[in-house]
Amino acid sequence: MSALASDPEETTQWEQARPRHITPDQWKRFEGYAAEIFQAFGMDLDTPGTRNTPQRHLRALYEATSGYEGDPKLLTAFPTECHGGPDCSISQVIEGPIEFYSLCEHHALPFHGHAYIGYIAHEEIIGTSKLTRLVRVFARRFTVQERVGVEIADELVRVLKPHGVAVHMNAMHLCTQMRGVRESHSRTWTSNWRGNYENDPQLRNEFLETARSRSDH
Repeated sequence: MSALASDPEETTQWEQARPRHITPDQWKRFEGYAAEIFQAFGMDLDTPGTRNTPQRHLRALYEATSGYEGDPKLLTAFPTECHGGPDCSISQVIEGPIEFYSLCEHHALPFHGHAYIGYIAHEEIIGTSKLTRLVRVFARRFTVQERVGVEIADELVRVLKPHGVAVHMNAMHLCTQMRGVRESHSRTWTSNWRGNYENDPQLRNEFLETARSRSDH
């Protein structure tokens, strides 16, 4: 067993649940396609810096989409100290900023930013490191920012059955910075609310204020 596999904080069963498999013949064929495209677009592939670019490009894409291999249904929850008292419905657990990188499914260009997660535990909690892993499982795919926030919120509701969940994300999208309108400094903000957060403005404000204060540092 490797050192990573033996450390529960470094690798978990649910992150290795659906490994992808691409054969050597497939890799070779894909590299040929990539080389043909790069050359057609003007890249000289006969230089020391570019001879292996098709291979590096495909390997980087493969790594950037590793979220498809994860299975968040195996996320582990633990008993909380809450025994039904009134404080259980108002005390927040807030984690962030959680850095993430993703690829937009519309142009396959990157978007990257930070996620902030809050939840109000009922009978179960999860380790804070698992919140980071949950964000990255959904972010490391061809996707859109809005969907990532919904998937994180829905999965936490399913696993923890908490009193409430909040997910706030902000990101810079290269598809708007490198092409189209070329808005070089724009950011996209999305928020998703579940349970008590939907009905309690004070909880939402407290969560958002915490997220804003952490984003300023």
